[in-house]
Amino acid sequence: MKTVKNDGEKYTKAKLPKGDKSNPFMVIGTDYFIRTVTHYFTGRLVWVGDKEIVLEKVSWIADTGKFSEFVNGKTVNEVEPFPSNSTVIIGRGSIIDMTERIGGLLLSVK
Repeated sequence: MKTVKNDGEKYTKAKLPKGDKSNPFMVIGTDYFIRTVTHYFTGRLVWVGDKEIVLEKVSWIADTGKFSEFVNGKTVNEVEPFPSNSTVIIGRGSIIDMTERIGGLLLSVK
C-alpha cells in the first residue's frame, strides 16, 4: 500500500491525517479541473490539508482548446497523464480556481 509522509509521520491511503475541513467546497472523491499559477490539472481529490491538496488519477492539461467547450466536457487539445498509480500534491497557495470536472477525468494521452 502506498505511503505518504506528513510532518515526519508515515500514512497509508487507509490512514491519512484528518485534513483541513475549513473549506466545505472541496469535496473528497470529487473529480476537479484545477488551474494553478502555471499549470492546469484534472484529478480526483483524495485529501485536503491546510497548505496542500492531494489528487489521484491526475493529468496535466497542456492545451484546453476553446475554454468554454473544455469546461463543459466537450473538447480538449492536449492531455498528459501522470502514472496511473501516482498521487499528485498541489500547494493550495498556487491554486487560482477549481471546478468540478464535467465529462469525466482525462486519463489517456492526447
